[in-house]
Amino acid sequence: MAAYFMVQSTINNEGQYQKYREAVVPLIVKFGGKLLVRGGKVEVLEGQPDGRPMVVFEFPSMEAIHAFWHSPDYAPVKMLRHGAATLNILAVPGI
Repeated sequence: MAAYFMVQSTINNEGQYQKYREAVVPLIVKFGGKLLVRGGKVEVLEGQPDGRPMVVFEFPSMEAIHAFWHSPDYAPVKMLRHGAATLNILAVPGI
């Protein structure tokens, strides 16, 4: 069953965060992730959500997301974003 990896970010250092983007996207693809939404403006239809732009990747499963997230390959990539952005990162299974 597909699963979705969603990221909302506040970028503090665009240059440093770009290095993270360039490193993380190929790694996500390696784990079966596919980009569905890139920086789309969130349109609030009801309620009071975060409102920051959202990036959404579809993975084959929650297990694939966890394999990516806990991968030793991701650890050094994750360090690239420290201090460059504040993120909300969510994972949710599809139906």
